[in-house]
Amino acid sequence: MRIPATAACLCPLLICLCFVQRSYGTTHARPNVKAPRNQTKHPDGGKDVHHRPKRGWIWNQFFVLEEHIGPEAQHVGKLHSNSDNGDGSVRYLLSGDGAGTVFVIDEVTGDIHATKSLDREKKGQYVLHAQAIDRYTNKSLEPESEFIIKVQDVNDNAPTFPDGPFTATVPEMAEVGTSVFQLTATDADDPTYGNSAKIVYSILQGQPYFSVDPKTGVIRTALSNMDREARERYSVVVQAKDMAGSVGGLSGSTTINVTLTDVNDNPPKFPQKNYQLYVPESAQIGKAVGKIKAIDKDVGVNAEVRYSITNAEGMEMFSISTDTDQNEGIISLRQPLNYEQKKVHTLHIEGFNTQLDPRFSHLGPFKDTTTLRIIVGDVDEPPVFSMDYYIMDVYENSPVGTEVGTVTAQDPDSTKSPVRYFIDHSETNQVYFTIGVNSGVIKTTQSLDREDVAWHNITVMASEVDNPSLASHVPVTIQVLDVNDNAPYIARGDEIIVCESSRAGQVIQTVRPSDMDNFANGRFSFALPNDLPVNPNFTLKDNEADWIY
Repeated sequence: MRIPATAACLCPLLICLCFVQRSYGTTHARPNVKAPRNQTKHPDGGKDVHHRPKRGWIWNQFFVLEEHIGPEAQHVGKLHSNSDNGDGSVRYLLSGDGAGTVFVIDEVTGDIHATKSLDREKKGQYVLHAQAIDRYTNKSLEPESEFIIKVQDVNDNAPTFPDGPFTATVPEMAEVGTSVFQLTATDADDPTYGNSAKIVYSILQGQPYFSVDPKTGVIRTALSNMDREARERYSVVVQAKDMAGSVGGLSGSTTINVTLTDVNDNPPKFPQKNYQLYVPESAQIGKAVGKIKAIDKDVGVNAEVRYSITNAEGMEMFSISTDTDQNEGIISLRQPLNYEQKKVHTLHIEGFNTQLDPRFSHLGPFKDTTTLRIIVGDVDEPPVFSMDYYIMDVYENSPVGTEVGTVTAQDPDSTKSPVRYFIDHSETNQVYFTIGVNSGVIKTTQSLDREDVAWHNITVMASEVDNPSLASHVPVTIQVLDVNDNAPYIARGDEIIVCESSRAGQVIQTVRPSDMDNFANGRFSFALPNDLPVNPNFTLKDNEADWIY
């Protein structure tokens, strides 16, 4: 029998198989298959002391090399029975996996050949059954036996990374040797045979920043102080090579996209040390008047900045809050601005990180300061009266044109525009007073009667000559003072009835006079009219009381 050279090199057991028919030593048969032994029995049931030669299958577990591409069918092995004397009377039959299609047997010699190129990764072994029958009687010479043909691996599959490419993250400034990611390549070749599936990892791209463990595939940092703010993303290419990395091994590669995650290693910085902001004096209290921002190269919570005003003058007039979405300081007004009183306000502002990392405290302090000068803008304001309200008085019955009083107002702006005065007559239908347009002097337009109207309430307006639309208002209350211009009168009542038994000096009636003037003019004296005759039976006594009505 001729044995192919490649088979002889790769499968030493096949050599034994070819000569086992002449060797009666131990055979390499499968544990669960034993060659049957035939013994001759005497008619009386006893055993012959002389054993006949051993008869049975002579075979072994077979191997066939995958991916065979030779010009001839690949010889797998040879089946042989001790009953075969070489005269062609024994016929060998094959059944089971691939019998007749993948594997064929020479019925006379028992030689088995593979007719096709086999792929171990698709099917690793074939279970077949062999028979030896008498060619002439068609009787079985041996019991049917099962054997296995194993497909022997060759390195025909390169390592692969089925789930690649990959993504991974590692904190910036990580120490050298920090684990980043673990790769695992797969190889379809037989891991139990040779080095076909023994993989070694190496890095093709990504040095000197990263390294890979050749055995485990763990990627680690290889360079210290990698700064995310300088470079955030890296593309690392790793190769997996089989045959333990030796020459001739097959290889595959994959890419790991590594992103450096942020740590708080950058303090906030104001782009300028001095800022200037214009705010009109008409700005409303509580409203935002400006923004300021410190720049932090970090991201997320590591870039969060809070703001504060550190000087007393600034805190008194302004407040600052943080817009967390924009990371800006919002400046708002706490008290009204007055250009004429103070034209410039100075704020000392501090911006500081809220999330500190003690590992990088040596890079601090994680705060910065700047100065903000707020320039107050002059706004044309309406005139301002010298008093919040005025109270004046005038005597009743005074002649028309009598001066009641004067109101004064000034333009608070630096221009000091002249002021004009007006009375708002929309509040009353009757005009009692007038005012000097330029002087602010209030005078009567008609004679006043206290007993008719004792108090007058008017509204005086003042506007700038240069900007009449800017006007202010002030209330003026005018009291009409009383003069004694009303005589007292006594209401006429019923007749007085006097009892005849009344004693002398007894009060029979009290007379109560009335006067429309006020108390200052309400003192009365009493006497009987001189033009009436004297009645000796009655007298009138003045009790010197003040009657006020």
